Amino acid sequence: MPLPTNHNHHRCRIVLTGGPGGGKTTAADMFRREIGDRVVVVPEAATMMFTGGFPRYEERYAVHAAQRAIYHVQQNLEDVQAAEYPGRILLCDRGTLDGAAYWPGPPNEFFEEMRTTMDKELARYDGVIFFESAAVGGLSIEGGNPARLESIGKAAELDAELRTVWSRHPNFRLVRHQDSFLKKITTGFEMLEEMVSDLFQGSEAD
Repeated sequence: MPLPTNHNHHRCRIVLTGGPGGGKTTAADMFRREIGDRVVVVPEAATMMFTGGFPRYEERYAVHAAQRAIYHVQQNLEDVQAAEYPGRILLCDRGTLDGAAYWPGPPNEFFEEMRTTMDKELARYDGVIFFESAAVGGLSIEGGNPARLESIGKAAELDAELRTVWSRHPNFRLVRHQDSFLKKITTGFEMLEEMVSDLFQGSEAD
């Protein structure tokens, strides 16, 4: 199914998320290569910050500080790309709600700190494609991301917490872990094609 090309006046913002080692960053790059200039990938703020030198400590206050910074950087990255490319599909490598799962403490504390709500953050996005972590299947999550420090157990735990947060979105799609990464990415791409097609058909009907 070819992706629609008549979307000059519609902005479509889709989150690619999931636990560490889910393949979302690889998928985002493959989607961009396949779809071409109809898509803009918004990079993951956390990786940009931590590989760029933002201090990373395990103390509670330090994690809180990092998550506050990540939230605002992610938000502004998305908004800049949306303004620069109003007619393109925005594929966001993680979204502003990811911080609620990484936040030490209850989720409501995260929303209070960011002066926002769950509903407001969900409404930022047209759809969510969730790549289940390989850790769920007990497989290694080692890869080329130097900012990834989680163990397999911690990655599986974060996967569950992220899924709890994002599954509240009305347009949530789950790409389950598979032994074949190629099959997993293919499944994700098919979901993306279907999601974008549905979103544009809905916008034309409006």
